[in-house]
Amino acid sequence: MVEIHPKEPMAMCPMASMCRGLAEKPPSRLLLMIPGLVLILVGVLILLEPKVLIWLMATVAILLGILFLIIANFIHLISGQFRSAHST
Repeated sequence: MVEIHPKEPMAMCPMASMCRGLAEKPPSRLLLMIPGLVLILVGVLILLEPKVLIWLMATVAILLGILFLIIANFIHLISGQFRSAHST
Protein backbone atom coordinates (compact mmCIF):
# COMPACT_ATOMS: atom_id res chain seq x y z
CA MET A 1 0.00 0.00 0.00
CA VAL A 2 1.31 3.44 -0.91
CA GLU A 3 1.46 6.08 1.78
CA ILE A 4 0.69 9.63 0.73
CA HIS A 5 2.44 12.32 2.68
CA PRO A 6 0.50 15.50 3.49
CA LYS A 7 3.16 17.68 1.83
CA GLU A 8 2.88 15.78 -1.45
CA PRO A 9 -0.70 14.63 -2.05
CA MET A 10 0.02 13.90 -5.71
CA ALA A 11 3.19 11.85 -5.19
CA MET A 12 1.88 9.05 -7.42
CA CYS A 13 0.93 11.31 -10.32
CA PRO A 14 3.61 11.46 -13.06
CA MET A 15 2.50 14.97 -14.02
CA ALA A 16 2.81 16.28 -10.45
CA SER A 17 6.31 17.66 -10.90
CA MET A 18 5.33 19.54 -14.05
CA CYS A 19 2.18 20.93 -12.43
CA ARG A 20 4.16 21.94 -9.36
CA GLY A 21 6.65 23.76 -11.59
CA LEU A 22 3.85 25.65 -13.35
CA ALA A 23 2.29 26.59 -10.01
CA GLU A 24 5.57 27.89 -8.62
CA LYS A 25 6.50 29.83 -11.77
CA PRO A 26 3.40 30.60 -13.83
CA PRO A 27 3.82 31.66 -17.48
CA SER A 28 4.27 35.33 -18.19
CA ARG A 29 1.08 37.38 -18.22
CA LEU A 30 2.02 38.80 -21.61
CA LEU A 31 2.46 35.29 -23.00
CA LEU A 32 -1.09 34.45 -21.91
CA MET A 33 -2.48 37.67 -23.45
CA ILE A 34 -0.94 37.21 -26.92
CA PRO A 35 -3.70 34.91 -28.35
CA GLY A 36 -6.41 37.36 -27.27
CA LEU A 37 -4.56 40.31 -28.73
CA VAL A 38 -4.01 38.47 -32.02
CA LEU A 39 -7.72 37.59 -32.26
CA ILE A 40 -8.70 41.22 -31.60
CA LEU A 41 -6.24 42.39 -34.26
CA VAL A 42 -7.59 39.88 -36.80
CA GLY A 43 -11.17 40.94 -36.01
CA VAL A 44 -10.36 44.62 -36.53
CA LEU A 45 -8.49 43.77 -39.73
CA ILE A 46 -11.53 41.86 -41.04
CA LEU A 47 -13.79 44.83 -40.21
CA LEU A 48 -11.48 47.23 -42.04
CA GLU A 49 -10.74 44.99 -45.02
CA PRO A 50 -13.28 42.14 -45.50
CA LYS A 51 -11.07 40.51 -48.16
CA VAL A 52 -8.85 39.34 -45.28
CA LEU A 53 -11.63 36.94 -44.21
CA ILE A 54 -11.53 35.27 -47.61
CA TRP A 55 -7.75 34.88 -47.38
CA LEU A 56 -8.05 33.44 -43.86
CA MET A 57 -10.70 30.95 -44.98
CA ALA A 58 -8.57 29.91 -47.97
CA THR A 59 -5.53 29.46 -45.72
CA VAL A 60 -7.48 27.33 -43.27
CA ALA A 61 -8.87 25.20 -46.11
CA ILE A 62 -5.39 24.62 -47.54
CA LEU A 63 -3.92 23.77 -44.13
CA LEU A 64 -6.77 21.38 -43.35
CA GLY A 65 -6.29 19.71 -46.73
CA ILE A 66 -2.59 19.22 -46.03
CA LEU A 67 -3.40 17.90 -42.55
CA PHE A 68 -5.90 15.38 -43.97
CA LEU A 69 -3.31 14.17 -46.50
CA ILE A 70 -0.74 13.69 -43.72
CA ILE A 71 -3.26 11.81 -41.57
CA ALA A 72 -4.29 9.61 -44.52
CA ASN A 73 -0.65 8.77 -45.22
CA PHE A 74 -0.04 7.97 -41.56
CA ILE A 75 -3.08 5.66 -41.42
CA HIS A 76 -1.94 3.95 -44.64
CA LEU A 77 1.53 3.30 -43.14
CA ILE A 78 0.10 2.01 -39.87
CA SER A 79 -2.38 -0.29 -41.63
CA GLY A 80 0.43 -1.68 -43.80
CA GLN A 81 2.52 -2.44 -40.71
CA PHE A 82 -0.51 -3.99 -39.04
CA ARG A 83 -1.24 -6.20 -42.05
CA SER A 84 2.39 -7.33 -42.37
CA ALA A 85 2.62 -8.10 -38.66
CA HIS A 86 -0.55 -10.22 -38.66
CA SER A 87 -0.10 -11.97 -42.03
CA THR A 88 2.60 -14.36 -40.80
